[in-house]
Amino acid sequence: MQRTHTCGELRAENEGQSVVLNGWVAHRRDHGGVLFIDLRDRFGLTQVRVDPEKLPIGLELRGEYVVAMHGTVNLRPEENRNPERATGDIEVRAHEVEILNRSKTPPFEVKDQTDAREELRLEYRYVDLRRPKVGQALVFRGDVTRIIREEFEATGFTDVETPLLMKTTPEGARDYIVPSRLQPGKVYALPQSPQLLKQTLMIAGVDRYYQICKCMRDEDLRADRQPEFTQLDMEMSFVERDDVFAVVEKTVNRLYRELLNIDLPDAFPRMTYAESMARFGTDKPDTRFGLELVDCSAPASSSGFKVFSGAVEAGGSVRCIRVPGGESYPRKKVDALEAVAKEYGARGLAWCKLKEEGLQGPIAKFLSDDDQTAILSCAGAEQGDLLVFVADQNPVVFAALAAVRL
Repeated sequence: MQRTHTCGELRAENEGQSVVLNGWVAHRRDHGGVLFIDLRDRFGLTQVRVDPEKLPIGLELRGEYVVAMHGTVNLRPEENRNPERATGDIEVRAHEVEILNRSKTPPFEVKDQTDAREELRLEYRYVDLRRPKVGQALVFRGDVTRIIREEFEATGFTDVETPLLMKTTPEGARDYIVPSRLQPGKVYALPQSPQLLKQTLMIAGVDRYYQICKCMRDEDLRADRQPEFTQLDMEMSFVERDDVFAVVEKTVNRLYRELLNIDLPDAFPRMTYAESMARFGTDKPDTRFGLELVDCSAPASSSGFKVFSGAVEAGGSVRCIRVPGGESYPRKKVDALEAVAKEYGARGLAWCKLKEEGLQGPIAKFLSDDDQTAILSCAGAEQGDLLVFVADQNPVVFAALAAVRL
């Protein structure tokens, strides 16, 4: 009963073949005299037809039983085919069934859409990993690793495995420590990253090094970082910055093309740190989002609004975000935006709305007609827009506008 095919492999061209499938019982349907079993493995699902009169063992089958089935591939009738399933044109008519392992009723149903609590899914992780979505994520991660290795090794990189037990390093995060049994009172540190080790490798003449490595930091959780995470680490000798970019761009291009069927440009768009901060208020901009920061310092410097002109005279600037359709925002929502800006360091959030009858809002009365025309032109404002401003001498404060933007 050694399997000959996976549960996602059989197609119409396999009609008439004698096959053996191994897998888990995903569903069991009793249609009065005939049983239909959906057999599942990580490759897909295949429907197996079991005649309980000839194979009474079929009546014992339950969800998540592990079984081996020997049978013949048959085409389904045209009206019974399932176009949403890769194996939907065929079914296997069973001649022999063997139960490899019986299963208790699982704590939750093995399917992509589940309302099971995360704590329960983690407690029964081996069941959760059977869900197609989770299993596919593992396969996807494996494919990412494979492609990275192929690309880097084709470019002359050496994969070097570095130690996990090492000396503590003076970095920002706290190390995880491991007490030494042989040297009481002494500890090892788990690496926050292989930084020191890869520098040693470069000095030693390895030339091009890479590693898909574990990094461990005893720090508070963040949205994009766990205490233990994996990173691609690389180092190159005798190269310029663009050489490093070229390796990364080529690898990322292949990942997106082969795994997501997305073609990326050969060279990625680039911007300086200064440009990123000026346009988006952050060094990690999402350029798809729009709502870029606009420097309105020039028209604001000569305005009658002292908050604006005073900030520019003191060496600062006035930045603005234009929110299309923001005229409909109620005052409560605008006040909530101001609270966010203050939380990120701004002393306040000036705002106005461009309505059909003209500029309205708390700062409108401080701006002459000429001031309004100049500022609206600089911001590219259109009727129905909400304009929000921050004026300050400290460039870091403009991250408050980025926070409002997000």
